[in-house]
Amino acid sequence: MGATVVQLTESKKQIQHTHRVFEDQKKAFRNNPMPSLTERKENLKRLKRALLAHQDRLVEAIDRDFSCRSKDESLIAEVMPSIQGINYTLKNLGDWMKPSKRHVSVLFQPSSNKVYYQPKGVVGVIVPWNYPLYLAVGPLVASLAAGNRTMIKMSEFTPHTSALFKEIIESMFPEDLVSVITGEADVAADFSQRPFDHLLFTGSTSVGKLVMRAAAENLTPVTLELGGKSPAIVSPDVPMEDAAQRIAFGKAFNAGQTCVAPDYVLCPADRVQAFVDEFRARFAEMYPSLRDNDDYTAIINERQYNRLQGYLEDARAKGAELVEINPANENMKDGTRKIPLTLVLKTTPDMKVMQDEIFGPILPVISYGSLDEAIHYINDRPRPLALYFFGYDKSHQQHVVDNTHSGGMCINDALMHVAQDDLPFGGIGDSGMGHYHGKEGFLTFSHHRAIFTKQKFNSGKYVYAPHGTAAHRLVYKLFIR
Repeated sequence: MGATVVQLTESKKQIQHTHRVFEDQKKAFRNNPMPSLTERKENLKRLKRALLAHQDRLVEAIDRDFSCRSKDESLIAEVMPSIQGINYTLKNLGDWMKPSKRHVSVLFQPSSNKVYYQPKGVVGVIVPWNYPLYLAVGPLVASLAAGNRTMIKMSEFTPHTSALFKEIIESMFPEDLVSVITGEADVAADFSQRPFDHLLFTGSTSVGKLVMRAAAENLTPVTLELGGKSPAIVSPDVPMEDAAQRIAFGKAFNAGQTCVAPDYVLCPADRVQAFVDEFRARFAEMYPSLRDNDDYTAIINERQYNRLQGYLEDARAKGAELVEINPANENMKDGTRKIPLTLVLKTTPDMKVMQDEIFGPILPVISYGSLDEAIHYINDRPRPLALYFFGYDKSHQQHVVDNTHSGGMCINDALMHVAQDDLPFGGIGDSGMGHYHGKEGFLTFSHHRAIFTKQKFNSGKYVYAPHGTAAHRLVYKLFIR
């Protein structure tokens, strides 16, 4: 009882703090509504210096939160794309900020049309637990590039990373420019109710609906980066070693705790066993052992571990064949939150692994007869965040591109579209809405203000009342046809 009261008191303080910071940022934005290119670049450089100076501490904090998070995975998926995103933005920001000239019809000459990219104001960012650094820094880079003030709500499931990131940001930025908020789910719920000028949420589809509902009360525009069941199609003729190796990489990375991880594989019926054999071999090359192997990441917490074990038990009880890939035959049941990567064969639609986003090292393999059958299977379901096609026949590649929808797509690779600085990242339908990364991030957090300008000469007077003059008749003759 006492602990609950303390938690409620602490949450109340954090919520009050959130409200105060929000008002301070609104006031600061009014005092400087259009930061210069120099200011924005200095903010980005300051963030880069902080990340480089504290990268080892950040990697260690993430490892502590997961109980075992591969150092290299954190460098590859958290630190490196954060730094590269800043570098790319610094290189291109001057061009992005320039007003865009637009066409003016002869009817309105002499005049000019331009689109100015103005900061929106105060941006809110809600960060998930699976990539706590990159999914905080990526939106922050876009928001600072666009000239905004930013409030970041970190996940309560990564307490060490959240506390350290808060410490780093507070040491580098004034609170009325960038602020990091920590706290439990009630703090996050209140955070989503603030009348931000834009709100970006990364997380599950179910929570995304709650965030969008809260934002709607304030007519706050949202970018939702959700998840879903991202398919990987193995073509009838791709070398199986190539497909299996790349899918194994994409699924094993962060132990499958990635929103764009392959969620299930569609494989030609006569190639399923070949896929299983090659997948087992390629996975064992990357991870010859699991339990004490620092390269293989653990499940973030007991809640997620138990959820995934429940998926396996449910599939087994409903007749699935489970292929557990444990190269060293280690005991994984006690004293670790690591789960061997498990292929699930002979699935049925009522299994939880076929209904929910898996978000862990479990991979259903579903057979198909023709490529169009695989495409229909995907199109019969909610649109995924990512889609992966493995095959070198370019006509097959284009056929899949033209006949499916997904937030993003890789052809003959997995995950890597997310790391491309000049590609937008975002979902569609159940997998989200809106985009960021690179220029799209700058545009998302900018208001596209249309400005029509004319000077002393006024051609418009020729259509002023009284109507019915020869000038009016000439205008109608020229422009209504």
